[in-house]
Amino acid sequence: MLNTVEVNGFLVENFNQYNLQVGKAEGVCPLCSHQRKAENKNKKCASYDWERGLGTCHNCNKTFQLHTYQRKGGTDKEYVRPSYSPETHKTVESKALEWFKSRGISKKTVQDLHISEGMEYMPQLSAETNTIKFNYMIGDQLINIKYRDGRKNFKLVKGAEKVFYNIDSIIGYNWCVIVEGEMDVCAIHEIGIPNVISVPNGATLNHNNLDYLDNCIDYFADKQKIIIAVDNDAAGIALKQELIRRLGPEVCYTVDFGEYKDANDVLLNDAKTLIKIIETAQPVPLENVTTFKDIEDDLQDFVKNGFKPGFQIGLNNFDNIFSTYTSQFITVTGIPSSGKSDFVDQMVIGYNIGHDWKIGFASPENAPTYLHAHKIMRKIWGGMPSHEDIDNDKWKEVSNHINDNYFFIDLEVPSLEAVLRKGAELVKRKGIKCLVIDPFNKIRDANATSADVNTYTLEYLTKIEQFAKRYDVLVIIVAHPTKMYKDSSGKIEEPTMYNIKGGGEWYDASYHGLLVHRDYENKTTKVKVLKVKFQNLGENGAECFFTWEPKSGSYIPHINEDVDLNNPLPWENG
Repeated sequence: MLNTVEVNGFLVENFNQYNLQVGKAEGVCPLCSHQRKAENKNKKCASYDWERGLGTCHNCNKTFQLHTYQRKGGTDKEYVRPSYSPETHKTVESKALEWFKSRGISKKTVQDLHISEGMEYMPQLSAETNTIKFNYMIGDQLINIKYRDGRKNFKLVKGAEKVFYNIDSIIGYNWCVIVEGEMDVCAIHEIGIPNVISVPNGATLNHNNLDYLDNCIDYFADKQKIIIAVDNDAAGIALKQELIRRLGPEVCYTVDFGEYKDANDVLLNDAKTLIKIIETAQPVPLENVTTFKDIEDDLQDFVKNGFKPGFQIGLNNFDNIFSTYTSQFITVTGIPSSGKSDFVDQMVIGYNIGHDWKIGFASPENAPTYLHAHKIMRKIWGGMPSHEDIDNDKWKEVSNHINDNYFFIDLEVPSLEAVLRKGAELVKRKGIKCLVIDPFNKIRDANATSADVNTYTLEYLTKIEQFAKRYDVLVIIVAHPTKMYKDSSGKIEEPTMYNIKGGGEWYDASYHGLLVHRDYENKTTKVKVLKVKFQNLGENGAECFFTWEPKSGSYIPHINEDVDLNNPLPWENG
């Protein structure tokens, strides 16, 4: 018996939208049968898969969806919803159709994709002008609009939700194509592939948070093959890499546009070439198997430019001695109440503000979560917000920023397996680039194979490393020393990574190690590099100093007033 309520995990909005013979395996095609000769109009040229909600025509070689669906997933945020009316969204007329034709796009494709035209204020011109309107629909709801004028100016609706263009088209299919522009959607649709979607705002080298993927992630749950066919430039390559990271390399395929920039550029040359490019998309290379061709571009870049700079947090004294890459993990240690957690918070805020990273926290010692969020808020705010600040513009701005960029893993039993599983989910759904585990001893490895401390530690850190590499994430682990030692004067000595339980494994396995050590006498906090794996990222043994600013809960670089810059420094002597 057919389920008319839910198909493919989506609630049906309009069951059997073409009024076909329900339950039949074969019948007419709603796309082409009405255009055929009289004697062929009623011939059974299409197959119907009612379970997946798809039809396939053997005459026009096109597939089509049997139903329309209500939205799945989404967000709790409030967005501006653009209005739709015949007056503002006119049918595309001859002049615009001629332009589409010049780009290889037919009137049928324009109609299929619900493209319209109409007047709109364009800020680039400071005036109203006629525009093409790419309508971002989910079900029967208009979510956003991409406006394009004749001078190739673009804009989206301010305050509207960002989703993939044509997202409904991939429901029911176990594969889809992702491109980088609405015209590329038109191009792929033109060659008979309807299950194609586009990112809403193109790609940039330094901003690929993919908030639109956050809002549409449920649409990819059943996909066995995702062909990524974005622009063939540096920004497009960065977007491709982030999509692969978020969607998973096991389902992703990539195309080679060769001399062409994008799908529409190929279509203008030859439709058959575009079909071949999509059909010959190659799977992302197997994990743990590398060929020379896989790394040749990276190798050439290294030969030309040397090591890539590491990521820094924006505090000059610390940045001068330490930086890092993703796919690595940092061990941060220090005696209790030395400020480790606060410094880690400041590090990840620096990564967020400076590099647009989203952050995941597994921090049992920072419970309850609202107090940890308050610590983050103070640092970003630059002070202590009062009750009078609640709901003012700054409060809304800061709270929205924290809500969109910082995610707190709250587990009743915070095992390592559960934390890493939730971390993987945050990579896919929110795009986090950094995961904090604070402290490691409160997040036990429930699946450890040995009670031996060294074996347990090695297994633990191996799982951390595998997670970091698999998802291209930086992991920061806070680890307390097991013992504290005092020198002859009674002063607590600085711990090393060897003072952590299982210390030898910590030093050997960690990519980097940092010490946070508070000097109560001088009211300063020292951050020392205990280990740095690659010499271009820092200096072993290097130190920097901070003072504590209590109002914001932030570390302020400490200036050593004892340094006499009038005399040559040791490294300056000839």
